Amino acid sequence: MLRYILRRLLQAIPVFFGTTFLLYFMVFSMPGDPILALFGDRTPNEAVYNSLVEQYNLDEPFIVQYLLYMRDLFTGNLGVTFSGRSVNEVFADAFPVTLMLVTMAVIFEFVLAAVLGLISGLRAGKLSDQFNLVVALVLNSIPAFVAMFFAQYFIALGLGWAPVTVGANATWSTMWLPALTIALTLYVVGMRLMRGSVIESRGADYVRTAYAKGLTSRRVTPVHVARNSLIPVITNTAASFGALIAGTTVTEGIFNIPGIGKVLYDAIIGGQGPTIVSFVTILTVMYIIVNILVDLLYAVLDPRIRYV
Repeated sequence: MLRYILRRLLQAIPVFFGTTFLLYFMVFSMPGDPILALFGDRTPNEAVYNSLVEQYNLDEPFIVQYLLYMRDLFTGNLGVTFSGRSVNEVFADAFPVTLMLVTMAVIFEFVLAAVLGLISGLRAGKLSDQFNLVVALVLNSIPAFVAMFFAQYFIALGLGWAPVTVGANATWSTMWLPALTIALTLYVVGMRLMRGSVIESRGADYVRTAYAKGLTSRRVTPVHVARNSLIPVITNTAASFGALIAGTTVTEGIFNIPGIGKVLYDAIIGGQGPTIVSFVTILTVMYIIVNILVDLLYAVLDPRIRYV
């Protein structure tokens, strides 16, 4: 197991450097002058302009800028925004909010996918299975932003069960509606994976052997069928977690949630390269770590899997 972890960590090194290099190149190759964009319609005097260019190393060749950025990154310095605020401070304020939203959404998604997929798999071809598949198809065809507007209108405004927008008061109780809406638009893939895996597991030799030993369905279903069928669902959920961490811009915009997505959107509009690069670099590291943890979780769920 230790050798496998070390091998995965070594494999992550070129992924990390390759991703950060491409990201840095694309961000700082965008057309326009980010310093001039900072001043809008005004024109800064030459002394101020040159000072900002030097402060952000924009007068250096690209490769030098990248190496200086990596040096600061490994010392824990994510840089400074064009407004003069530390990127570390901005990230520290925004990340807990996004993490709260994504954690709730992933939990909702996993529970919906596992429970409904198990029910459909155990009752394949019956009315409940057909109903689940139709509902999943309908939800999967609705764009996420449309579902969020529907949730705001009917649940928040119509029924008053949740606030219409979150705002600065981002708590678990105020963010359940956007999190549940995200989950309803994402659980479909996991549910179908769980359904297919349950159907396959029910016909496996180890399940037939368990029944031959005299075990009841109450024992066989959770231990032998559901447990092994969760592996593809966990893979899908892990991918959703990584994608949601970096892709909550629409959700946070509609529900006015002060998280990473909203900060990234403002940074892209303002051409704030240091903020964009630093945020996405951290998200890349998190995505790599989550995928390694999911691989390790496979061995816990399925004793047939061994890492060497």
